[in-house]
Amino acid sequence: MKTRLTLALVALLAGGMVFAQDGVVRSDLTPEDLARVQQVTAPTTDFSKAENFEGKPAGKGTTTFAPNADSFSHFLDNLSFEQEEQFKLGNALFRKIWVSSPSSTQASDGLGPLFNARGCQSCHIKDGRGHPPFEGQSENVSMFLRLSVPPGADDPRPRIDGVTDEEVGDPIYGGQLQDFAVPGLAAEGRMVIDYSDLPVTLGDGTVVTLRSPAYSVADLNYGPMAADVMLSPRLANPMSGLGLVEAIPAEDILAHADPEDSNGDGISGRANWTIEPVSQSVMLGRFGWKAGKASVRSQSAAAFAGDIGIGTPLVDAPHGDCTVKQPDCLAMPTGVQARLGPSEAPDPVLDLVTFYAQTLGVPERRDVDAPEVLRGKQAFYEAGCASCHVPKFVTSRDAENPAHRFQLIWPYGDFLLHDMGEGLADHRPEGQADGYEWRTAPLWGIGLTETVSGHTFFLHDGRARNLTEAILWHGGEAQAARDDFAGMSKATRDDLLSFLGSL
Repeated sequence: MKTRLTLALVALLAGGMVFAQDGVVRSDLTPEDLARVQQVTAPTTDFSKAENFEGKPAGKGTTTFAPNADSFSHFLDNLSFEQEEQFKLGNALFRKIWVSSPSSTQASDGLGPLFNARGCQSCHIKDGRGHPPFEGQSENVSMFLRLSVPPGADDPRPRIDGVTDEEVGDPIYGGQLQDFAVPGLAAEGRMVIDYSDLPVTLGDGTVVTLRSPAYSVADLNYGPMAADVMLSPRLANPMSGLGLVEAIPAEDILAHADPEDSNGDGISGRANWTIEPVSQSVMLGRFGWKAGKASVRSQSAAAFAGDIGIGTPLVDAPHGDCTVKQPDCLAMPTGVQARLGPSEAPDPVLDLVTFYAQTLGVPERRDVDAPEVLRGKQAFYEAGCASCHVPKFVTSRDAENPAHRFQLIWPYGDFLLHDMGEGLADHRPEGQADGYEWRTAPLWGIGLTETVSGHTFFLHDGRARNLTEAILWHGGEAQAARDDFAGMSKATRDDLLSFLGSL
């Protein structure tokens, strides 16, 4: 049975939220501003024209450059001059290629010893979406396998008010499969993907062939994995607008949660609560494929350690994901240097990379008033897609960065967990998320995926080769919306895809 927190506990953990009788109410606004925000973010019923400010998905921070491969790499348009400097320094560190220790390039060594990438940009290519290996490509550049085992009776994870921390990794291989290693050490192994065809016939007779993946591991160099190991493939998520997502009041996200489906619409939505590593308090998860991280900083620190093998003040792991059953890995030198402090990437590095990730902008929408886009938007709403891909939020007046404060944003996501059915299930729990649940991914910027990333692979493992396939993989709570899409005429489907392409 799914773990559920009582309303009173949620109020306590969320730092003094005010709960109205019929929902959660944010506390950073006057009653007048709250009424205004509720009016502005209410779902539209007029599809004859674009809504006010709809073309500016990041509010005043929306970037306005012509679409190109750098569309996701511009800073928010409303940063101060001083903040632009911080952004550019963070950008340099985000693009930095780390090397193994010891090295003459002091302050750039510390890679691994086991790793999936040599730098942040290696996975988040052009700050965009990762991809599975292209045909003929043997190495996984921006995709890896998460690993965990059931915790058993003696669960070693710390708990705060019933909320657990990280999952229990494989006894030998840890929390993810590392397919690269520094010189003198063997990589852990490699991910194997076997695809099979899955034809789907749409209502008008069109046949779409989905590709159904099966995952395994090969060439393991440290012995067999646990018999009950659970594998979960993950692509790198796009980076656009992360700081604005962080600035959405938790109250507004929780207002869309309906874990018992009390309104009977077939859509639930649950929060994934996580332990924030700085304060050691329970916070609402909103980042990662299963909303397993509460902040951009904690997500960045986890990626430094798990993906690159770099220790930070937040995750002090200079040997990355090495386990006690990998003594050769633990014996390798690290990049910890006394003059830089106890971490390979000390506070200035983590701070700047976090700031960079928080202040990446979102591109201006295209063709927002085009007739086919407006028709597609109406089809999107009528199919029920907007129930999970919530179009609008207004960020907090109390956001730490002035550039994030009180902005009307259009992420098209609710950042809650939803059961997506057997087809997309990884059968691997994470926090309160079970093996069928995934966070609703925001859709802003999705229409520029090919322009930025050079591909159109979607979903958590890139199995979908285009947006049509991505929609057809939806199940569970999204089954009705998926079936509605499958039953549309080709003209209406094309309109809906035009709308998504404009985001």
